[in-house]
Amino acid sequence: MLSHLWHLIIGSPLPTQNLAHERLDKIRALAAFSPDALSSVAYANQEIYLSLVVAGSAGLAFSWPIGLAITGLLIIVATSYYQTIHGYPSGGGAYIVARENLGTLPGLIAAAALTVDYSLTAAVSLTAGVAALASAFPALWAYKVELALILLVIITVINLRGIQESGTVMAVPVYSFLGAFLLMIGIGLVRLIVEGPGHLTSVAPPAVQSLTPLLVLHAFATGCTAMTGIEAISNGIPAFRPPEARNAGQTLIIMAILMGMLFVGSIGLTQFLAVIPRAEETILSALAHRIFGESPFYFLVQLSTLLILAVAANTSFADFPRLAAILARDGFLPHQLAGLGDRLVYSNGILTLAGVAGLLILLFGGDTHALIPLFAVGAFLAFTLSQIGMVNHWQRTRGKHWKMKAFLNGLGGLITGATMIIVGVSKFTEGAWVVPIAIALLTFGFMRIRDHYRDVAQELSLSNVADLPTSIPPRPRIVIPISGVHKGIVNAVNFARAIGQEITAVFVELEPGSGEQIRSKWAGLWPDIPLVVLPSPYRSLVGPLLDFLDETDREHNDGQLAVVMLPEFVPARWWHFFLHNQSAWLLKTALLYRRRRMGFQRVIIDVPYHLRR
Repeated sequence: MLSHLWHLIIGSPLPTQNLAHERLDKIRALAAFSPDALSSVAYANQEIYLSLVVAGSAGLAFSWPIGLAITGLLIIVATSYYQTIHGYPSGGGAYIVARENLGTLPGLIAAAALTVDYSLTAAVSLTAGVAALASAFPALWAYKVELALILLVIITVINLRGIQESGTVMAVPVYSFLGAFLLMIGIGLVRLIVEGPGHLTSVAPPAVQSLTPLLVLHAFATGCTAMTGIEAISNGIPAFRPPEARNAGQTLIIMAILMGMLFVGSIGLTQFLAVIPRAEETILSALAHRIFGESPFYFLVQLSTLLILAVAANTSFADFPRLAAILARDGFLPHQLAGLGDRLVYSNGILTLAGVAGLLILLFGGDTHALIPLFAVGAFLAFTLSQIGMVNHWQRTRGKHWKMKAFLNGLGGLITGATMIIVGVSKFTEGAWVVPIAIALLTFGFMRIRDHYRDVAQELSLSNVADLPTSIPPRPRIVIPISGVHKGIVNAVNFARAIGQEITAVFVELEPGSGEQIRSKWAGLWPDIPLVVLPSPYRSLVGPLLDFLDETDREHNDGQLAVVMLPEFVPARWWHFFLHNQSAWLLKTALLYRRRRMGFQRVIIDVPYHLRR
């Protein structure tokens, strides 16, 4: 039943040969990889405003210079990542670049930083989208957590259906957003020329804090969240149609131009039209109100903002599963994350990201402003390691114009590194201190996972075995734990008789007197197989059985293989599992993880009995 429900929601499985057809053209790729970058204008502008408004009109006058500085930084970083695309045409994520050029540890730090960034991107985008909707319909503020989680579920299902479907679905909100915002900026510029600039001194709230260089740096740091998502295309080059690198590079240029236009245009209009939002309203909602009033175009802008912020999480859903798959193939994450699902996507990575993003939304109450301080540190750390790694890459490989390429990447790394320090210091007391700790813990976890896989490989290796046994071992001793005398144990008893030499049935007496009834029924059916009844004064099922098995092994001490055969009935409906105590599962779990201090060999065999109704 669960499998049928899964296929109904996600779609029928796709054959592996369809993987090539799942590639994206530039139009769908821009829709799939740019929502995070394009939509960041919404929360970046909001954070700049919130940082500067405490200094009144004097603070808000710095919005435009800060916007220009961030746009200049955007141009440099985009140029740097353009070099990365052509240096790593198979996918130049920060993890790959840093690992190959700086070493394993820097690579893992970059991977941990990206993991934090992708998780926060999904959570921030969804909560900011709900804020845009609630600005137009204030009654929805009370349901911001629930709405964000609903959007998360929708985005997760779309991505589980496959790359091509997600790219096609994302195209509608992305291009709707671009159309609505470019129209708003165009009309706003016309109104600015015709009406002239407004005066912040007449509309800005009174200052509650002095304007200081630290305040300006803090606003710059919060505004740098507009940079997030710019690396997405370089991470997802394999998703493009051939020639992958050229198509990815052209898409990056288009995305960077659009990012600059949206960011500079919106923040410039906000300042020069002297826009101040109402209570419980975002700055972009106030700008749309100023230009369109209460016309349908205002609601179009808010709706398109909601949609692109909702699908901005798709950038994380496009990139995190690929990063997790690469880490899993390298042995730094569980191997389950490396496998393609039925729809030719990394389903386990998608579900993992959805779970983490949902947890963040719940923990922070769906508040974008509370999540933002954690946001940019991880992204800029990954930017910096990637660009420094690219400098080493060009120095090692040389080639045409390698010095210029190294200079561009070095400049990008220097600027993003300086920005990371500014962001970290200015936001440290607001929660940014959590990010370095999270990155350190993730890096440590990656290394521990790799050590585990190496230990397992070494322990399972046959290279240390001098002589493999060739003789046929004797028939094993078998113990059959039973819960009663019924049809469910018949197959287990028959199978035990077929393979076993010495068979013993065991019943744990949870209720006083029940053992004699079981013994009587057993003797009538299998008189040749002894039944041991174990008392259990504290009504424990697992403890007495494990003690009995250990004692039996010590008594025999003959090196003979011991088998525990577990009769287990399988319900006909999935929900029937919740109506039974799953004692066979509990016993199996206890037996599997029982430490074998005395070196006895023990095998566990499940013998299922399928119920028909």
